[in-house]
Amino acid sequence: MQVTATQAKNRFGYFCAKAKSEPVFIEKDGRLDSVIMSFDTFQTLKAAQAPASLEQRKREFQEKYKDWIDAQNAHHEAHGLWCDGLVAWPGEA
Repeated sequence: MQVTATQAKNRFGYFCAKAKSEPVFIEKDGRLDSVIMSFDTFQTLKAAQAPASLEQRKREFQEKYKDWIDAQNAHHEAHGLWCDGLVAWPGEA
């Protein structure tokens, strides 16, 4: 459902009730400006975009690029590093 800002202001309670079943898009100056949605929908969206923890992101990175990381580490094991003090991959000494 799409309404103007004036309609939303004048019938706010009605549109809050409608938002329980569908989002209400509010138009201001001819452009979509805001959305009224149910609290349950908001919580679902918020949970879906919650940032992953640093440990979780590290695990996902390691899983996604495991083959590349292994190949790089194998190359460095076989040929060494070009500069003393560098490590092949974080976590290795």
